[in-house]
Amino acid sequence: MSCADWYLTFLFYKWYSRPSLCPFPHFHCRRAHTVTVLFILTCALVYVTLLEETPQDTAYNTKRGIVASILVFLCFGVTQAKDGPFTRPHPAYWRFWLCVTVVYELFLIFILFQTVHDGRQFMKYIDPKLGVPLPERDYGGNCLIYDPGNTTDPFHNIWDKMDGFVPAHFLGWYIKTLMIRDWWMCMIISVMFEFLEYSLEHQLPNFSECWWDHWIMDVLVCNGLGIYCGMKTLAWLSMKPYQWQGLWNIPTYKGKIKRIAFQFTPYSWVKFEWKPASNLRRWLAVLGIIFMFLLAELNTFYLKFVLWMPPEHYLVLLRLVFFVNVGGVAMREIYDFMDDPKFHKKLGQQAWLVSAITVTEFLIVVKYDPHTIMLPIPSLIIQCWFLGILLILIWTVWRFFIRKHNNYIGTKVQSIALFFYFGSLDIVQSI
Repeated sequence: MSCADWYLTFLFYKWYSRPSLCPFPHFHCRRAHTVTVLFILTCALVYVTLLEETPQDTAYNTKRGIVASILVFLCFGVTQAKDGPFTRPHPAYWRFWLCVTVVYELFLIFILFQTVHDGRQFMKYIDPKLGVPLPERDYGGNCLIYDPGNTTDPFHNIWDKMDGFVPAHFLGWYIKTLMIRDWWMCMIISVMFEFLEYSLEHQLPNFSECWWDHWIMDVLVCNGLGIYCGMKTLAWLSMKPYQWQGLWNIPTYKGKIKRIAFQFTPYSWVKFEWKPASNLRRWLAVLGIIFMFLLAELNTFYLKFVLWMPPEHYLVLLRLVFFVNVGGVAMREIYDFMDDPKFHKKLGQQAWLVSAITVTEFLIVVKYDPHTIMLPIPSLIIQCWFLGILLILIWTVWRFFIRKHNNYIGTKVQSIALFFYFGSLDIVQSI
């Protein structure tokens, strides 16, 4: 092997390889390196304490102390936290996001316990541009697809809607499909959120969109295309052979690079079969998942509204990146808990935290702007939602109680009939 070949093999096994595939056991590929991290952390703290002069700036020292506390907690969690269901690209990656989840939930709890004014002004410590009211953009208005009054560009209404949120919709639903792994659930959540936007456009101005923006651009084009591409990716992952071998056994550079790229794919594949109509427990679980997904989607819009964050602010993007990394783990833990409760006796740690975060975000919205939340909903919207909930309740009662009871009675009657039939045959034969 050439020097480059040895070096590439060393790098890969040092950080990514499984112990059983590692040709260099003394590298300790999968060890958490707890002593090494502790030593480096201690050296950093000794340097700050003994060799660095503390600035006479209370605000700067406060920010720096908070950041240092978070970093120390992340170092502890990455080396000591319990592993989750995912191991690729490396278990430490998912332990890191578990610790970030804890930090984010603690931050939300802190914001929840502040007054509305103090909570909004606290955001200035993160970004001085925050803490001021920002008007929401209205996506409604002129809903003509072809505007004959504009001779320069009669399709200007369509081009005006082509902003950065169009690819964000597609990418978001592509990733959500990889999380949920079910076409029907994804389409139900997609359509239900458009109904929620219709229902709540009297509260948030940016929910007011044109009909073609709701159903053509969002549901059919952006969301639908994202779900389609996600399902194609899931089909490829389900058919992909999961037979791993180390770089030592791969002779070509192309094969080694391909093996490194596949390190960022799952180690094995689990197909989600939700089967919501199989029993009442699974049906209620699926309804709960859909509800939490919709609530998390609404929190995205309401949080930036009550905390005065513009849609393009980097904190909004960071929150979405956060949910991308923790959502897949949470969904896998929920599915395991629901599918095999005898083996998975409790809800997974990431699923527990994500659920707590979603509820806490909603509580912040309720506390910071109860006036907007309590704006009266139009009577027609109330009637539509009441009818939908009533139909779900009726179907639930029929499917899991009435039909089940009728099937039980039918089975008993059939058993009794068979008993008398074969009994009569025995009597005839004896005669």
